[in-house]
Amino acid sequence: MINNVIAIIPARGGSVGIPRKNLAEIAGRSLLVHSIEHALEAMEIDRVIVSTDDAEIAEVARNAGAEVPFIRPVHLAENHVLDLPVFEHALQFMQQSEHFEASLVVHLRPTAPYRKPEWIDEAVKLLKSNPDASSVRSVSEPREHPYRVFRIGDNGFLSALMKDEHPEPYLLRRQDLPIMYHYNCVIDVTRPGTIWAGSMTGANILPYVMDPADVIDVDTPRDLEIAKIVMEKLT
Repeated sequence: MINNVIAIIPARGGSVGIPRKNLAEIAGRSLLVHSIEHALEAMEIDRVIVSTDDAEIAEVARNAGAEVPFIRPVHLAENHVLDLPVFEHALQFMQQSEHFEASLVVHLRPTAPYRKPEWIDEAVKLLKSNPDASSVRSVSEPREHPYRVFRIGDNGFLSALMKDEHPEPYLLRRQDLPIMYHYNCVIDVTRPGTIWAGSMTGANILPYVMDPADVIDVDTPRDLEIAKIVMEKLT
């Protein structure tokens, strides 16, 4: 049964922290190819689309089995561009060129090289089974608890971020800290209507809770070196 669930993998050519980051290799594959393979192996995904402005990345994507139906416009590949216009462009292109209407959109970032296909399937099914939800976001407990996070005020003194929750949140024992979650950017599933309404999440976001030990996020050269070590053990 075709459900028109598509995975969109954004992979621009430029990168500030790691040059050509999306083509950086970990465990014998580029970051991009890892995400393409995750999507191709997921049972709930019908099409795998790579959105890129870069000819080399487009070739790598096609060779790995993904579709590259368009080359992303240069103005949508700059450092400051957020996800929303990139996804609006992809959906609009497919709508206009193919009359294709996606039922759900799965956002897979190449910066997460470790991702089990069954996690994707579970996240898709979660949104499918909850019609009142606008999206699903993968989350995990943070390494650094928000109750122990500060700002430095204009007066130069520390100000606890969560001071409205507790007068001295940073002094609570670890076992007394409330369970909290951060957005780990491993799997996003969104309704196209949510995107057309001008948001990647909408108001009603369902959590797909992950073990923090399963989260690998490559943003800096140090992250990349750590990921290489961890992925060699996991794969």
